[in-house]
Amino acid sequence: MTGSLAVLERRGRFGEPYLYEAECESTQLLLLGSELPEGAVAVSDHQTGGKGRHGRQWVAPAGTSLLVSVLLRPPPERDLPELSLVAALATAEAIEAATGLSLQIKWPNDVMLNRRKVAGILCELSDGVVVCGIGINVNQQREELPLDAPTEPGSLRTLTGTTYDRAALLGSLLLRLEERYDAWLAGGLPAVYPDLGARDFLRGRTVTVDGDGAVASMIRPDGRLEVWTGNGHGETRVVESGEVLFER
Repeated sequence: MTGSLAVLERRGRFGEPYLYEAECESTQLLLLGSELPEGAVAVSDHQTGGKGRHGRQWVAPAGTSLLVSVLLRPPPERDLPELSLVAALATAEAIEAATGLSLQIKWPNDVMLNRRKVAGILCELSDGVVVCGIGINVNQQREELPLDAPTEPGSLRTLTGTTYDRAALLGSLLLRLEERYDAWLAGGLPAVYPDLGARDFLRGRTVTVDGDGAVASMIRPDGRLEVWTGNGHGETRVVESGEVLFER
């Protein structure tokens, strides 16, 4: 089952308006710079110019992934980079509900199942508006996944042997994103941190941060990554952004 994404069965306020394109360059571009209200959603079955962090391409055969962007208008006093973690948590919860399996979050924006990346988040800021892009590998077969990704990818299908209804997953995702976003609006990242911290994929793993070796300690309640370096007697380093790779 793949499910048609042309019409959204809305379960909350997110998804009004709902923009669906069978093919587009990027769902992010359908919302960036627009005057649409908060909660507007753009979805496509195929992106010709999808991208992830650091300008990497997001490539998937048509009709196999869930490619969605949500327009958010958070107040300026909130720490906007935290939204990647908020969206990652909502994505993990939606996939858990669909698969019955536990997922983890690899700081700052990857969602992991069985040590493989099954989803990624890209939040882009423009004039105080955040467009939150979420890509989930749903029904790709193994040969349809990129081989050169820095974190080994998987799809829900390759990791469970089951195909999934993308429309049902979308409805679940948007509802959970709305709930987690509202909690974050009310209380910041500490409001969702217990469930976020419990899914910390990197905790205790040997990592490199922008090429430097370290051991990841934790995702901090302020959303930054704390690592333990091996320099001298060792010291704690707090990472706000960067490329984090882990030993497989």
